[in-house]
Amino acid sequence: MRNLLTTQGLARDEAIAILDVAEDMASVSEREVKKLPTLRGKTVINLFFEDSTRTRISFEAAAKRLSADVINFAAKGSSVSKGENLKDTAQTLAAMGADAVVVRHWASGAPKTLADSGWIDAGIVNAGDGTHEHPTQALLDAFTIRRRLHGTAARGKGLDGVTVTIVGDIVHSRVARSNVWLLTTLGAHVTLVAPATLLPVNMSGWPVEVSYDLDSAIAQGPDVIMMLRVQAERMAAAFFPNAREYSRQWGLNDERLTALPASSMVMHPGPMNRGLEISAAAADSPQSTVLEQVANGVSVRMSVLYHLLSGAVER
Repeated sequence: MRNLLTTQGLARDEAIAILDVAEDMASVSEREVKKLPTLRGKTVINLFFEDSTRTRISFEAAAKRLSADVINFAAKGSSVSKGENLKDTAQTLAAMGADAVVVRHWASGAPKTLADSGWIDAGIVNAGDGTHEHPTQALLDAFTIRRRLHGTAARGKGLDGVTVTIVGDIVHSRVARSNVWLLTTLGAHVTLVAPATLLPVNMSGWPVEVSYDLDSAIAQGPDVIMMLRVQAERMAAAFFPNAREYSRQWGLNDERLTALPASSMVMHPGPMNRGLEISAAAADSPQSTVLEQVANGVSVRMSVLYHLLSGAVER
């Protein structure tokens, strides 16, 4: 795998291979010495033009556990604030001998531009680009679902027949887009629930069902309900009347949590707005996988870096 830019078009067997290697990587985290010599001598650069906690630290931990050298780059405090563009930044990193670059950028398509431009001869991992995609988040979500369902017998399995309901700010969510493509590739049935103003204008090519009523979606008894953060920083207009109205109509409150089957998983990519899209009781319930997702993120990103720097098929 030369690059990981999107989950759209990622083959089922390739996705399962990444998840299966992540199972092996997860065992490393349980050791006293959490290190493998796999990427010794390789340099991984985390190139972040947007703020991040979980994703940046997760990629850093993943690279270090594989014994790679890690350089963290944040746009704030760098020459980007002086007007340096993406091309010049990439060429600077290339001169430093980067083997892989993990990119988060506010502009949709920036990682693909880096991968296709020839400015840098390194593998590119998309760590979230604008409202486009966030492939490693989708992979860790799939890994978490698969582990909850199958435990130690998860290897080689997809998500055939699993029902997943994704709720909230779909139009601004790169997590939702990546999950739609990956989960359906793995055999899951995906339903999107949101107010009409928070859905993309044209969804004719999306392999999903759409609902505007969260209570009716919960009544269907989904195996997984994934709540999305309301991305106020990307909203230039009023997409819903107010926070209280949103929480009442589309938030996972205590009553809706009780209405869910006991076996249903409650997911959230983080960071959470407690009391808005999800209640504290739902976020901290035994059904919640939020902390599992964070832990599994390191294992999945170790697998991605392993595939990226060992060579396979480009996506």
